[in-house]
Amino acid sequence: MYKAVIIEDEYHLREALSLLLDMAVPGKIQIIGYAEGLPDAVTLIDRLKPDLVFLDIKLKNGTGFEVLSKIKFKDFHLIFTTAYEEYAVRAFKFNAIDYLLKPIDPEELKNTIERIENNRRKYVDLDSLPPISAESGNIPERIVLPTQEAMHVVKLKSIVRCETSGSYTTFFLENEKKIIVSKPLKYYEEILAPPGFMRVHQSHLINVDFITSYSKDGMITLQDNSTIPVSRANRECFFRLLKNEPE
Repeated sequence: MYKAVIIEDEYHLREALSLLLDMAVPGKIQIIGYAEGLPDAVTLIDRLKPDLVFLDIKLKNGTGFEVLSKIKFKDFHLIFTTAYEEYAVRAFKFNAIDYLLKPIDPEELKNTIERIENNRRKYVDLDSLPPISAESGNIPERIVLPTQEAMHVVKLKSIVRCETSGSYTTFFLENEKKIIVSKPLKYYEEILAPPGFMRVHQSHLINVDFITSYSKDGMITLQDNSTIPVSRANRECFFRLLKNEPE
């Protein structure tokens, strides 16, 4: 059983999350404390040393990011809870950090807890990762790719292409290294958006900077000598991208 704290400034949302946990993952989570604001959250985490922290982004007198910058105890599983905020959610995806969108879906909550159980990895060292911000729309220069063995911090410009196989995605890097991640290609397509990357085929997402040629039979050759097909549905967008034309 995981000992958890909930950092949330709205009482009814704290109660709702507690009830959802009992319903979605019965017997797995014990709530040992609640906090509404920045100083109380820091004190609670450092004093109780929980296994799991549910952390809202916006608090009464600060943010969840500020809580993380001030705590001393960091050996826990972290799950952000937030209403939809485009930049923050994209940052979470780049950093491979678990998050739940409000209103929280019981199935998503269950899947998140199961993922934590399977991974066994705890608090991510935010100092070593790309910036996490709820305000900035800038795309980070690096992305975190979680595997069973490690958290790989990869420069975007070193990614040649991505290829899907069911619910897994293989990243092919410039140094010929391969990293297999247990997330579908669609997940990465949503954050590695143009102009840098493009989904040219149902199974392939490419870094356009590595294109060396395009043949008449609809095949792209990349700098690693791989050949990737461009589907008929994506050819028009692909040509516009090559010509730097707006969609």
